[in-house]
Amino acid sequence: MKITIEGASEEFERKLLDILAEHRHELTVTADTDWTVERAERYLRSLPAGARRFAEMVAVDGDGYIDADQLRRVLGKLNGPTVALSRAIPRGVREGWWPEGTRAPITAVYDPDNPSWHKNIAYQMNREDVPIFREALARMAATQRAAEREAGPAGAGV
Repeated sequence: MKITIEGASEEFERKLLDILAEHRHELTVTADTDWTVERAERYLRSLPAGARRFAEMVAVDGDGYIDADQLRRVLGKLNGPTVALSRAIPRGVREGWWPEGTRAPITAVYDPDNPSWHKNIAYQMNREDVPIFREALARMAATQRAAEREAGPAGAGV
């Protein structure tokens, strides 16, 4: 039997985990570590602006693969965004946003001709994750546009 539960309350989750713990010797429990649009959106919203732009450039501008030099031209030094990206996965596990074992959506590509010097030459995203992250970015943009429309023109009512 395979069960997928999304959008459960914390109380429901606690009760379900208690039941699973009670029957742990009879069950094999595996967590779904695949990226979903909801997880991707949560991941992206948790990032500072520079890291979010980094992720957007990989997923959208680079279609899953982008040269590090192109990222540097737009963002400057990459150490800030890459640190934020690397910290987002363990933070999401701690917060319960995704299970332990969820892979980082963006990974560094090293120069294969110079393995002793680990300069990143590019960054990539798994092909199956690209449309998921694009959809998450589109949702975020739509939410932002709706919020701007609702706020009205700047200075209105003053």
